[in-house]
Amino acid sequence: MCGIVGYVGSRSAVGIIVDGLKRLEYRGYDSAGVAVIDQGQLHVRRAPGRMKALEIALRERPVTGTIGIGHTRWATHGRPSEENAHPHTDCGGNLVVVHNGILENYLEIKERLLADGHTFRSETDTEVLAHLIEHHLKAGGLLERAVKQALREVKGAYAIGVISASAPDRLVAAKQGAGSVVVGLGRNEMFIASDIPAILSHTRDVVILEDDEIAVVTAGSVDLSTIDDQPVQREPVRILWDPIMAEKGGYRHFMLKEIYEQPRAITDTFRGRIAPETGNVILPDVTLDPSVVRGLQRVIFVACGTAHHAGMLGRMMVERLAGLPAEADLASEFRYRDPLVGPETLVVAVSQSGETADTLGAVKAARLRGYPILAITNVVGSALAREATGVLYMHAGPEIGVASTKAFTAMIVATYLLGLWLGRQREAITAEDVRKRIRDLVEIPRLCEQTLELDGSIAALARQLSGARDFLYLGRGIQYPIALEGALKLKEISYIHAEGYAGGEMKHGPIALIDEGVPVVALATRDGSYDRMLGNIEEARARDGMIIAVTHAGDRTIAGKAHHVIEVPPCADLLAPLLTVIPLQFLAYHIAVRRGCDVDQPRNLAKSVTVE
Repeated sequence: MCGIVGYVGSRSAVGIIVDGLKRLEYRGYDSAGVAVIDQGQLHVRRAPGRMKALEIALRERPVTGTIGIGHTRWATHGRPSEENAHPHTDCGGNLVVVHNGILENYLEIKERLLADGHTFRSETDTEVLAHLIEHHLKAGGLLERAVKQALREVKGAYAIGVISASAPDRLVAAKQGAGSVVVGLGRNEMFIASDIPAILSHTRDVVILEDDEIAVVTAGSVDLSTIDDQPVQREPVRILWDPIMAEKGGYRHFMLKEIYEQPRAITDTFRGRIAPETGNVILPDVTLDPSVVRGLQRVIFVACGTAHHAGMLGRMMVERLAGLPAEADLASEFRYRDPLVGPETLVVAVSQSGETADTLGAVKAARLRGYPILAITNVVGSALAREATGVLYMHAGPEIGVASTKAFTAMIVATYLLGLWLGRQREAITAEDVRKRIRDLVEIPRLCEQTLELDGSIAALARQLSGARDFLYLGRGIQYPIALEGALKLKEISYIHAEGYAGGEMKHGPIALIDEGVPVVALATRDGSYDRMLGNIEEARARDGMIIAVTHAGDRTIAGKAHHVIEVPPCADLLAPLLTVIPLQFLAYHIAVRRGCDVDQPRNLAKSVTVE
């Protein structure tokens, strides 16, 4: 969602901050700003719109300084405008705050501050926090003390950065339940950021803040403590991503680059975790007690959006490979429906960023009930990873495009590994069967490479389909979640209305939508649902729907029934979604490009949804 970057050292802060904010543009934003301290004076520049507007403001009114902080804002309180853009100042203009999250009791605090004579310029909750810190700072003491006192009064979620002309040598950062805050460790310089790619070109060594923690950052030190003054000791984490991985690498868009990175992301997710000789799956970070695993009676996947579709596939994999009843629940619903589960239920939370607010809320609710929790996430040290009993990292590398592609396929591989691991731990599957299924998995990156060769033909197909107003995606069994995912991708980046349905549900309503103007994307691979999908295709064709069939290479039956055929290589049924989703990603991408849409940063969307 919103982005934070800060710097303290000997170099000019503005260029470093602006560059870092650009690297966070994928998170979604509607305004940007920067503040620096120079010779004891605080200078703020803000602008609504894209980063270019802020850069123009900085060229027209340059600022310098070796300590500063910046922000990209996605509106929660107050419309996008210069007044509502961050950083926000106190009454005297000597202190600024940047903030991700929502302060639930800001109106109550604002009324109290108004009564004390404070004047507010914006509609935001963040400005209230700046004034509250000022209130405590005037009472005497250090900046970090005033920040702690203010944070003890607020309720809600926050990731904040603070600088003040009264303490021109330090940044103060703090976190409570709203995304991440990382401190980057340099040589005689330090950085703070809300996401690792913002500072990866400067350092790979980071300290990750946890909830209720505050960091006081100077050019030569980082001091951690809790909001309640308890000291915290934490070793830095070494980030292995290459900075180039966070760049476009010659591709027109990050999304296209990430589609093409899927063979590598899939390989990296299973690399080192499979033993084809012995038929074992090794998941060292899944620290679940063997007695807990043997006593499991149910598995529930909780996730949102694309991750929920991966969870739906995970449900099928766990049922088939581990012999356990499984469910896939929307994280935003799970925590509120009072589910009837107990400690014999494993909750598997899936989130690329590990910072998704609804998923974290579901996990915290599950922890209160004593359920064992496994996190599947892409970000080392993320909030989700810290909340969970065990972790299965995806190792997909940074995903910049808002519409998830390579992280989705990495999630599928992770859930497949989990199913095999649970199956072996519970002796529900033989070592020989695991060996076979591992061989199937090892083949997938090569088959993905073949599937990526469809790019050109799907780009040509997109020319015919980009004018459609509605799409229908149909799938059955293991392909039903892929129908949902294909429809979601098209909606996210092309703004075309699309619906995904189980093929058997078409007669129960969606068939009324079909006419000559509605393309119907049918996932009809040769699995147990193939014959029934043929029937669905016939039904849609009889209503003049334009049929785009995704099927296995060489299927002449489908070729006689569909207007357009997209062929993918055959593979094991459970792994087929890793191939069939690729042409749907390409289709959404090329249609969006032809419609002139912002592929990497679709309107109204953010990469990490860190507030409810």
